[in-house]
Amino acid sequence: MYDLTITGGTVVDGTGDKPFRADIGIKNGRVVDVRRRDGDDSGLPGESAETIDATGKIVTPGFVDIHTHYDGQISWDGLLEPSSQHGVTTVVSGNCGVGFAPVQPGREQWLIELMEGVEDIPGTALTEGIKWGWESFPEYLDVIEKQSLAVDFGTQIAHGAVRGYAMGERGARNEAATEDDIAAMARIVQEAIEAGALGFSTSRTEAHRAIDGEPVPGTYAAEDELFALGRAMARGGQAVFEVAPAGTAGESLDGPMRELDWMVRLAAEIDRPLSFAMVQTQSAPDLWRKQLDIAGRALDDGIRVHPQFAARPFGMLFGFEGYHAFTHRPTFRKLKAELSPADLRARLADPAVRAAILADSDLPPQPIPLFDALYAMIQHSADSIYAIGDPPDYEPTADQTVGAIARARGEDPLATMYDLMLESGGTAMLMMPFFNYVEGNHDAIHEMMTHRAAVSGLSDGGAHCGLICDASYPTFMLTHWARDRRRGPRFPIETVVRKQTLDTATLFGLTDRGVLSVGKKADVNVIDLDALTLSVPLMAYDLPAGGNRLMQGASGYDATVVSGVVTRRHGADTGARPGNVLRGVR
Repeated sequence: MYDLTITGGTVVDGTGDKPFRADIGIKNGRVVDVRRRDGDDSGLPGESAETIDATGKIVTPGFVDIHTHYDGQISWDGLLEPSSQHGVTTVVSGNCGVGFAPVQPGREQWLIELMEGVEDIPGTALTEGIKWGWESFPEYLDVIEKQSLAVDFGTQIAHGAVRGYAMGERGARNEAATEDDIAAMARIVQEAIEAGALGFSTSRTEAHRAIDGEPVPGTYAAEDELFALGRAMARGGQAVFEVAPAGTAGESLDGPMRELDWMVRLAAEIDRPLSFAMVQTQSAPDLWRKQLDIAGRALDDGIRVHPQFAARPFGMLFGFEGYHAFTHRPTFRKLKAELSPADLRARLADPAVRAAILADSDLPPQPIPLFDALYAMIQHSADSIYAIGDPPDYEPTADQTVGAIARARGEDPLATMYDLMLESGGTAMLMMPFFNYVEGNHDAIHEMMTHRAAVSGLSDGGAHCGLICDASYPTFMLTHWARDRRRGPRFPIETVVRKQTLDTATLFGLTDRGVLSVGKKADVNVIDLDALTLSVPLMAYDLPAGGNRLMQGASGYDATVVSGVVTRRHGADTGARPGNVLRGVR
């Protein structure tokens, strides 16, 4: 007697091997039978409490997203959307050196402002939504373990929180750590890993700043501090050292190479995996190849250094309901303050309102929040901003830039930008890539994806709420990289699935998942690949305190299964909450 069977599907099992037709039997949260059809349609022996007919569909392991920022959202959202909408059954949070534990009593707001500045998560939503009840990192795990979850949640301990806890204001302001400070931080890190943290994360890019403009604590940490915390992590158990390196945002050409030097030495010394963010920048468009070469040579020497790549251009999306070119025009400001989003969109279509906004002079930007000056950059980037359409095209051509469209129409670029944003009832989105699109195509990303050391990451699920919704990477990987790409080579479906199942699970030592084989955890997706569609991102106002976030849905997921329990059917939440808090190997 099975709890669940999935029959007749084409199994893409996560190993990278060729798909095959098979039936899958599940009992007590585990895969207990994978029976290949191979022309034999006799099926699984015995009965099942529930059967999903997967004929004509692909069956994959649940996706493992290793780079999210649900550290606060876990307090109020057991679904962890939007990730769970895209076949993700395991998330890893606590990336980029920011998190919410440990926390000194009374310092909660400082951590909120740090997260708000670095990850663009509305501070009001975090303030209202987080249910505090911990001080130490082990206490944090104990508290969130009581949550009812639709997915499995693992997290890392973040350098920023550790520094702020151990050093107080000196740590928050990036003062140099003393020997006593480093010893105190090391004890905290080791304790966290022993309690079940999956890793330790740090950020060294100056692009990561708190809401007051201060760089993330640890940005300028010396080698003795970094190595001491790496050793403490290794003493605690099997964990990953995760880095957002200096120069990630293109602010330095030699920074990433200097970073790789110490990262390789640290990974070799502690014999633990080290993962870092890797993107293609305008200022050094070929630097990522050098990073991959070094990571590959290290891997050949048994040193586990793994660049994380982004599956598509990394930048921002914008329309009238987020950051855009007209946010500092007085007419727009007045209407936004007075109207609901729907009424605002209607008024923006009024020719008189359009003319007034286009004729306005901009109000000056404010130093806080950090993103307040984005409007000026957008106004001067018409040749780097693309109309992505519906369904969204993340590999648009040069004639789809706002500048090119404006020239073809004989219009001012800002007028064209306004009109493009008015499309689809005022909900249309434009894309401004910052990284991974120097040549105007995805060839660099394709090359990153083929490298043996590189792992899929950087989705930032739960973060950059007003700028992106890259939690949809899993669906994009399947539709674009395995099925739809026209401007260059694609990948076999088995490669795309492995990149976000076995490979990501293995990096974090999650050896019980990522593959559909007997004895493995029954995290499964049943997907109608032919019908799989990625929706246009739209702004939602569903965070606590009415906070906004870009949401991007998908259709074509017939079922998502976590630990043998169906959590989503045809995209809809079933209400089942079989997810758990993951604790690493001690």
